[in-house]
Amino acid sequence: MSDDPTDHAGAPDGSDRLPADLADVFPAYDEIEDPDLRDGVRDAYALALAETGWDDLRAVPWLPDEQARLGLPDETNVEHVNDVAALSTALADGLLERRPDIGLDRDLVVAGALVHDISKLYEFSPEGVGGVAPGDDEPAADGSHGTDYYDLLGHPYVGVHVCEAAGLPVVVSHIVLSHTGRTNVEPATIEAAVVKRADEVAAAAIRSRALADLRDA
Repeated sequence: MSDDPTDHAGAPDGSDRLPADLADVFPAYDEIEDPDLRDGVRDAYALALAETGWDDLRAVPWLPDEQARLGLPDETNVEHVNDVAALSTALADGLLERRPDIGLDRDLVVAGALVHDISKLYEFSPEGVGGVAPGDDEPAADGSHGTDYYDLLGHPYVGVHVCEAAGLPVVVSHIVLSHTGRTNVEPATIEAAVVKRADEVAAAAIRSRALADLRDA
């Protein structure tokens, strides 16, 4: 993996690690009608797999530290992304039915939902799952399970660069950047607002498995 997260020139192609049909992992992928967006989402995951140690998208965790705290080792990023995609499309469809004049682009919602957490392939590694950061003999001083991308860049910045390198439009990169409170970027588009709210509810659903009161999160 390159030491520079913005340098994807000449990056190897990880498409051989992807399933023949990306919809086998992310069912909502089949709902994207724009062929350029479909290609961009696929290329983004191919690039992320090529530049990281992951061989199987289904093995990437949701949030290792949070999973350990809540006692939820079975949660995966793929399941979370599929939750966010399902919630995002349901919300988008409801808005399109009730307010067809708002100009919401459903394809952008689906694409943004599918790549919103792509940075986690960089933030966590197969070697890091279980508590050991790659290249280290023990967990980081703060107990985190993250790579240097997680510790030094934070979530979700490298995902923005991956989307740009894959040729996805800047409006999708904006969805990635604005979906989390860890940045100071608020959603500027209705598509970004939809994905952000869907992500919040999907994360709350995970935490509700372990917490009777979500205020304890």
